[in-house]
Amino acid sequence: MFTSPELAAQVPTKAPAPTVKTGMYKNPLPVEFGDPYVLYDAPSKLYYMYGTGGGAKDGFGTYSSKDLVNWKSEGQVFRGNTNGSWDVKNFWAPEVYKVKDKYYLFYSADWRVNPNNEEENFRIGVAVADKPTGPFKHLSDKPIFDPGYPIIDANVYFDPNGKMYLYYSRCAYKHPVQSEVADWAKKSGLFQEIEESWVYGVELKPDFSGVIGEPVLLLRPPLTMNDAQAEWESRSVTSKEVNRRWTEGSYTFKHGDTYYMMYSANYFGGKNYAVGYATAKHPLGPYKKADNNPVLQKNTDQGGEVTGTGHNSIAYSPDGKQMFCVYHGRTKASGEERVVFIDRMSIRKDGRLVVEGPSTTPKPMPLSKK
Repeated sequence: MFTSPELAAQVPTKAPAPTVKTGMYKNPLPVEFGDPYVLYDAPSKLYYMYGTGGGAKDGFGTYSSKDLVNWKSEGQVFRGNTNGSWDVKNFWAPEVYKVKDKYYLFYSADWRVNPNNEEENFRIGVAVADKPTGPFKHLSDKPIFDPGYPIIDANVYFDPNGKMYLYYSRCAYKHPVQSEVADWAKKSGLFQEIEESWVYGVELKPDFSGVIGEPVLLLRPPLTMNDAQAEWESRSVTSKEVNRRWTEGSYTFKHGDTYYMMYSANYFGGKNYAVGYATAKHPLGPYKKADNNPVLQKNTDQGGEVTGTGHNSIAYSPDGKQMFCVYHGRTKASGEERVVFIDRMSIRKDGRLVVEGPSTTPKPMPLSKK
């Protein structure tokens, strides 16, 4: 059985529902979300999906489902940018966790306190509700903490020992990093510098009012060109898309005695967005990237139609024995809109994480046996 955060969800649709035979489903799902997060709520025996966009104004909506395929819109469940709130715009990457009898929404947004008028001024905050459908209300009039640089993509891991860990991505904004890829890009006349985003982890206070200790750097793009991860994590640069390398959208869970951290690399708005993972023996690392990365990427090179696969979460069957990768991507039909995919995933006997996607052909329903 897997150990996972208790709660998460996302927002809906415009795409027509796929037509497949009974007992089957087909990606993408009719939900237009970025950064999808799914929570199984045991009291209601329903799944809830939260995400970026989906038509929500200055906040987030959610969908509910019994089977991870047929989703019902529950409307907007959180609104920020209110009188006295810390958040003002760009509401991204919601994740919801149930702790005792409350539901806590972690999310990124631009901080209202911005004396230097920074273009990217993101921080992470928390809202609370009595139900997964909200309404969620700000837990505080300020972000959880201010590390001195913009941060996004909150993910929380609840360790069985009672400790809680917050993972986040330091934005690439104003964060130029020297590397062989940066040297190559400059020498090639592509970009004068390469900015990077890095994943950090830090222990959370039990009441979510702040952090304990200093954040620890956990994942970053490779420094050398001969690093096994360099090719796939540098595609946004080498394809001349943009002068940034990302490590973001992390999701941490435990299997056996090993901690797995999934993460996304490359430009979220481009075709090369992809997912890898790293493993550790402690929630705060050190993490070692896997040799079978990326585990999820575009399939257009193999004749498929899916690009921009990334920022995943994991959904579990109610008994915890099946796991599914929930992520966003794009197809020819969706154009620039991000839509949600759900594919089976597993941890093999040798510890390797495998995602059976991206798929667009009919497959057995997620909660059915294959």
